[in-house]
Amino acid sequence: MKTADLYIRVSTDEQADKGYSQRAQLDVLTRYCEIHGITIRETVFEDYSAKTFERPEWRKLLARLKKQKGKSDLVLFTKWDRFSRNTSDAYQMISVLFGLGVSPIAIEQPLDMSVPENKMMLAVYLTQPEIENDRRAINVKHGMRQAKKEGRWMGIAPPGYMNRISSNGIKYIAIDEEQHKAVQFAFEEMARKIYTTAEVYRMAREKGLKCTRSYFWVLLRNVAYMGKILIPAYKNEGPYLVRGQHDAIIDEALFYRVQDILDGKKIRIEPQGTQKEVENELILRGFLICPICAKIATGSASKGRYKYYWYYHCVNGCSWRVKAPEVNNLFLEEVKKYVPKKGLEELFAISAADYFQDGNKQDLTQKRNLITQITEQNNRIIKARELLLNSDIEPEDYRKMKQTAEDNIIRLEAQLAENVGKNSEYSSVSGIISGTVEILKNLYLLYVEADIALKRKIIGSIFPEKMVFENHAFRTTRLNEAIRLIYKINSKLRGHKNEKRTVSRPESLKVPPIGFEPMTYGLENRCSIQLSYGGISKQKQ
Repeated sequence: MKTADLYIRVSTDEQADKGYSQRAQLDVLTRYCEIHGITIRETVFEDYSAKTFERPEWRKLLARLKKQKGKSDLVLFTKWDRFSRNTSDAYQMISVLFGLGVSPIAIEQPLDMSVPENKMMLAVYLTQPEIENDRRAINVKHGMRQAKKEGRWMGIAPPGYMNRISSNGIKYIAIDEEQHKAVQFAFEEMARKIYTTAEVYRMAREKGLKCTRSYFWVLLRNVAYMGKILIPAYKNEGPYLVRGQHDAIIDEALFYRVQDILDGKKIRIEPQGTQKEVENELILRGFLICPICAKIATGSASKGRYKYYWYYHCVNGCSWRVKAPEVNNLFLEEVKKYVPKKGLEELFAISAADYFQDGNKQDLTQKRNLITQITEQNNRIIKARELLLNSDIEPEDYRKMKQTAEDNIIRLEAQLAENVGKNSEYSSVSGIISGTVEILKNLYLLYVEADIALKRKIIGSIFPEKMVFENHAFRTTRLNEAIRLIYKINSKLRGHKNEKRTVSRPESLKVPPIGFEPMTYGLENRCSIQLSYGGISKQKQ
């Protein structure tokens, strides 16, 4: 009498299929053994895919067959697709079982392996389920690709979004109220170029972001946050973006600014000491430029006998090296220069209004330039198509030229959309100017009482470009335009304290129409003086 092990397999997606349930397979195999007088040694139940033999229960069964060689003659299952859905793996496993003296038998598709012609039928039984698997995989892939083309996000929602199912059963992603502000914060801080990626990640975590440090890099590259879906390359079709059905968390212009920063970002040297101590002693780290080689300076601590001594120095091996406490104290004096003198508020408001009017004109010019650049990129595509039709270039060269031009158009259109949005805000600047004056009046006190993070925001707002410290003084190529205007007014009226001040529009106080974003006042985020070329934008709390 022969002895057999029963192998019953059903994958999760087959549980409800007729004839594939574990109980149905067990009944059929049990009756077969009763009819043929076969003793059942054990019954193995498997809930795993048959694409490979890396299945938990099958591996245990195979281990027992090797250990207890000769105690089982057969491995019975209902059909060959219960055994395997991979032809090459199946042949290899059959060879292993024969080597152990065990014959695999599908009772509903019986084959006599001693007859050579039956091996052809075995190939048919094994190939058919493999073909079904491959066809199903292709259909799923095409279905997912089509869903992406329609703007639907497929898979687990990224941080800042959550998975949802509509009333008609369609899956989609919606904004997560708990995390989306943290994601927005992360992109805005990266675009400011003040903090390293690791520092931005730490601050975003404190604001509720839930992701690992390594995934944070993936997050910053994810086009879903600007409301787009990436269609990956497939066969002869290159990758491209489509408008998603979900709401964007950030605008396109901000997303592409962050991409440019990530593409050109350099690793910064971290000084010694605890993070809190480093940030406090080297508050200007990342804002200074070496006056000798023009490289961004860093800072570090030199250990003395009793304490650490802090310095700002160049990372390029130059001789420039200054004591950090001295520089930090002089910067405090620098901040005082940009506090408006008492009684100049109205003059600043009038000058700022003139400045905004000039900025609006520059925005219109920038808009025309962007439209011209977009037209040039479209003309490049048309010219490349003509070269392709005339067989002057290869199809692959045409695809590359077309892809490059389309990528440029996407970025230019994002800048154009941002420019149009800014123009609409010039009509209501009076309230913003008034709020800015109130903050600038308290700028010095605000800086002194601020925590480390807020101090760095204030520094980056006053000096949108890096500073050079040389000969005990700071200099920079450009100031925040609100700060520059205050400084010019203060300088113009310095030494005339007893003279009667008159309100006018002095041409000497006009500044280049670049655009500034005035501060918004609040305990948690009290300083947001930022430059935004071509216009203004209110920072959301």
